[in-house]
Amino acid sequence: VQLVESGGGLVQPGGSLTLSCAASGFTFTQYVVNWYRQTPGTERELVATITRAGDTANYLDSVKGRFTISRDNSKKEVYLHMNDLKFDDTAVYYCGGVIFGRDYWGQGAQVTVSS
Repeated sequence: VQLVESGGGLVQPGGSLTLSCAASGFTFTQYVVNWYRQTPGTERELVATITRAGDTANYLDSVKGRFTISRDNSKKEVYLHMNDLKFDDTAVYYCGGVIFGRDYWGQGAQVTVSS
């Protein structure tokens, strides 16, 4: 199982970024892969979830209306489109899920919101 994030970087407040998570090693359509984030000294928090079919999503309250999660089952990828980024969105973002009965995570993508 591999989950590989890409697309992180430095962005000014109000800017946008899109993160991608490429999955391999498992039947992608059978599992949920979500987006999480973590800052130093805090626990990893769930940012966005999406169903296997990609038809229903849920969000952390603080990102509702600004972030959109999506998935492309043909490409085995999950995306996090982030708009109107704020200083508090600075974190390492991970895609992850319970696959074959255990937690799997990507290596993380740093998102820094700074002026």
